[in-house]
Amino acid sequence: MNPGVPARIPYFQVDSFAERPFAGNPAGVCVLDDWPDAAAMQAIAAENAMPATAFLRREGEGYALRWFTPRVEEEMCGHGTLAAAWVVLERLEPGRDAVTFATRAGPLTVAREGGRYLLDVPARAIMPCAAPAGLAAAIGVEPLEVLRGASYVAVLADAGTVARLSPDLARIAALDLPGVIVTAPGAGHGCDIASRYFAPAKGIPEDPATGSLHAQVVPFWAGRLGRTTLVARQLSRRGATIGCELRGDRVRLSAAVAPYLAGTIELPDQPASSRCTVSQVSCGIVIPSASDLRRRA
Repeated sequence: MNPGVPARIPYFQVDSFAERPFAGNPAGVCVLDDWPDAAAMQAIAAENAMPATAFLRREGEGYALRWFTPRVEEEMCGHGTLAAAWVVLERLEPGRDAVTFATRAGPLTVAREGGRYLLDVPARAIMPCAAPAGLAAAIGVEPLEVLRGASYVAVLADAGTVARLSPDLARIAALDLPGVIVTAPGAGHGCDIASRYFAPAKGIPEDPATGSLHAQVVPFWAGRLGRTTLVARQLSRRGATIGCELRGDRVRLSAAVAPYLAGTIELPDQPASSRCTVSQVSCGIVIPSASDLRRRA
């Protein structure tokens, strides 16, 4: 572990779960030779102000991967994994068709199939629970059911209710879990299931498109609907449509990925003994010229 911060870090910004730029969920991807300390990565993620910044390091035949929101390190981040896979398969090793990442959530594999990416993630259990005090007031509607997993899951009557929600984010942030998923059958919205995810405690008022959300709700809806293959939509402002398949204790997500930016994060030289805080790190994104990008492509 190298506690210092590299002075220049290759950086990409990619829209995951997106057919085009400006849709889906944006993620930053930093390509590292060695790990800086967690405080430095957290500072960079806060400066990037993306829903997630992925930090990628080559290890053997695969890569190690960590993700940070502007406030915390994540245990699992689907859209950050897709973004990192795009960087590996399209820029670092364009001859590869698949990559496996070592992560805190275990090995995560992404394969390229035509113009889409297949992300294999562990299914995450959610269990029925009593609604916590303040949940209905926070989301503005009484849920039909409440379940507890990595976040609270509020089951609503229909996709229209999901789409119309205007939650009280301060009340959501005050709950004892870091976020709230709202989900419902997708009738009328061109899908099987419709969801949204609010996580202000992580620095994400509403996550536009969320892989870990579907790792929780796909097993639930597969049981309710009697099908293991589902089409999901996340009804955020940016929006996303995700193909989902429950495969035993795993969930496979199928989506497109749209690149947006390639450049370099430039930082002041840091002594190896230094420790970075959010207030100490200043990042500058240097965007290469069009000719540079053509040469890299």
